Amino acid sequence: MNNFKHKKSLGQNFIQNNEIINQIIEKVSISDTDLIIEIGPGKGVLTKALKKFNAIVLAYEIDETLKPELDLIVDNKTKILYKDFLNADVLNDIKDISYESLFIIANLPYYITTPIIEKIINLNIPVNTMVLMVQKEVAERLAAKPGNRAYGSLTVYLNYYFEISKLFDVGKENFYPIPNVDSAVIKMARRKESFEVLDETIFFELVKNAFQQKRKTIKNNLKNYNLEIIESVLIENNLSLSSRAEQIDIAVFIAIANRLLSSNK
Repeated sequence: MNNFKHKKSLGQNFIQNNEIINQIIEKVSISDTDLIIEIGPGKGVLTKALKKFNAIVLAYEIDETLKPELDLIVDNKTKILYKDFLNADVLNDIKDISYESLFIIANLPYYITTPIIEKIINLNIPVNTMVLMVQKEVAERLAAKPGNRAYGSLTVYLNYYFEISKLFDVGKENFYPIPNVDSAVIKMARRKESFEVLDETIFFELVKNAFQQKRKTIKNNLKNYNLEIIESVLIENNLSLSSRAEQIDIAVFIAIANRLLSSNK
């Protein structure tokens, strides 16, 4: 593979530091009865490390020119599917696999990080935990807490489903070709208890509208809603209509959405 030509169009930046791989492996506890889905194995550096768990490994690789090297990794518990994860029927691919818990571990191309995570949610893929290497800026946005400027509607949306934490940063010098930005590894653990939301569509629309102009207040961004009801919830949580969306916790957004809906019944 010395003559392999990296494809910029596929966001191919392969990890070159085995210590980073070891750090990722240390962050998950996987048994031999579990299933690991890897997205974009590249040359299989992470895939080889994942085999130590003796779990079933199902890897999605879009670039078939990597097949000669990846085929060396395949065995009775490790399978490579040469297809685009975004277009794959993942639920059909795993329907005949018997497993206890599902993990998704991947070094994601920067430009499709959000579409991949959204697909996992929209398909309701029964993932227990995801450990993902993403662009550092994206990691900080997903793991942000209220009051942090990186906190946005995407943060709230994903935190509805997962508890998200940033594990560690990965400098761009650890990849080849060297990308333009640094990366970070995040952990997304499926929430054990769901939030009590009366109508998810109304809740997500409220959050989207609250963040439509981040520097504006709730009073301005949600002026088409019943501000009296919104204000009552905000005051109960030591906030006001002058607060910005980035200051508001997911539980408060849920309380607002639920009360707005209840008031219309």
